[in-house]
Amino acid sequence: MGKVIAVSVKGVPIRLTQERWNHIFSRHPELKHFKDWLAETIQDPERVYEGGRGESLAVRYYPSSPVGAKFLIVVYKEVSHKDGFVITAYFTNKPRIRGREIWRKP
Repeated sequence: MGKVIAVSVKGVPIRLTQERWNHIFSRHPELKHFKDWLAETIQDPERVYEGGRGESLAVRYYPSSPVGAKFLIVVYKEVSHKDGFVITAYFTNKPRIRGREIWRKP
């Protein structure tokens, strides 16, 4: 089991396993020193969308990331009311999310 890094907007603890962190870092090395941003994006997103396979996509804008002004997308799955895990994370210029919005920061 991975360490809980954040609690989602639904109150579910979300963990990040070493395997998932290795996956993220291998594909997105610019996130190496920004693991805390993953937690921040899950816990305090600007928006959360529903993915096509039951996952959630937390979105947060960072005006000054290692690759310039970008949105950070953290994809995670809530398995139960007491457990969830990160699937992946990445920076993007413009979120292209097709799922419906399920939460928006007031």
